[in-house]
Amino acid sequence: MRLPFGTIAVSKKSRKLINTALDTLKLSSGRLVREFEAGFAGHIGTKEAVAVSTGTDADILALAVLHDFGARRGDEVILPALSFVATGNAVLHAGFKPVFVDVERHTLNIDPKKIERAITPKTRAIMPVHLMGKPADMDAINKIAKKHKLFVVEDAAEAHGAVYKGRNVGTLGDMAAYSLYIAHIITTIEGGIVTTDRPDFAEVLRSLRSHGRACKCRVCVVNTCDAYCEKRFKYGEGSDIRFVFERIGYSCKMNELEAAVGLGSLDTYKKIIAKRRANLLSMIAKFKKFEPWLTTIKEEKHEQIGPHAFAIILGEKAPFTRNELGLYLEKNGIETRHLFSSMPTQCPGFAYLGGKLGDFPNAEYIGNKGLHIGVHQDLGPRHVDYFIRKTEEFLKGKGLF
Repeated sequence: MRLPFGTIAVSKKSRKLINTALDTLKLSSGRLVREFEAGFAGHIGTKEAVAVSTGTDADILALAVLHDFGARRGDEVILPALSFVATGNAVLHAGFKPVFVDVERHTLNIDPKKIERAITPKTRAIMPVHLMGKPADMDAINKIAKKHKLFVVEDAAEAHGAVYKGRNVGTLGDMAAYSLYIAHIITTIEGGIVTTDRPDFAEVLRSLRSHGRACKCRVCVVNTCDAYCEKRFKYGEGSDIRFVFERIGYSCKMNELEAAVGLGSLDTYKKIIAKRRANLLSMIAKFKKFEPWLTTIKEEKHEQIGPHAFAIILGEKAPFTRNELGLYLEKNGIETRHLFSSMPTQCPGFAYLGGKLGDFPNAEYIGNKGLHIGVHQDLGPRHVDYFIRKTEEFLKGKGLF
């Protein structure tokens, strides 16, 4: 039996939309992207959603918006030490200095008790990550942000379907950045999207994704219906709004073919997330018997974990390594991934910031002892049971079970 890490389904609706786009040669960002943005915003429960080319771009642009609202280059953004490296990269690419905070080992998320000591006069935002789809402690984070007048930008890359105290993740801060990568629940293959309730933030986002140009209407009549744009020459004779650049921008628009895949993905979301949550919750329940040698995150009463993947963390007294377990699972057809790293102390690219091993003990522990496997919709009860059985076999081979 094989348990691949991820999967993707391209629906009949998506295929039809793709073929129509190819036949009409309407391929750049246009009508389908606008439809997908509206559908995603409605799905999450925000007033606005702005689609971009990757989840990393979503992180970058959400932070870059803050330059229009008082932030300056070189200001600081607080983020967890443990995340996929895109989170730290995004802070730097947006023109800020990352200030890392350790995580809670049992949640994998930023430790709110350690945030305030990291705040300085140059701090402008907190960027919590809902790692593995488990919601961060947003009440505590928002309380700190309000006290210190900071923005909150959720990194919700893996948190499709996550709910915190009755509210969808993605509605809990000033903005939220999602990845729409192929392995995620809602996918456009390689895309990303930013959600917000603030139209002024959304306007800046639409400008930033297209070089910082002055065009920032929610619906561009030129791109969607070939109509004449009355705003095109509003800057005076000889000027064209498409070549007026109001801010330093990026080039990261979503195209029509990606949006077509996303529209189909939105249609199948409820069915897919139900299957994935069933797999995740079954794994969590059946994994308890492997403690204390192996543990995972738990779903608390106040939340629903977005079923991105299943986390595996070696216990402190486990007499085997992560690689031993990972190789055993791989040889038995179960694909694994490392559970990321402590960015400031385990990722060489961040070494210039001066972090030293030991600075973030919980993030470093997960970076050395963490794995994750898929829970996607192509898996089912027999795959879950196979994974549990092979894990038990591994532990028995170590004389532990």
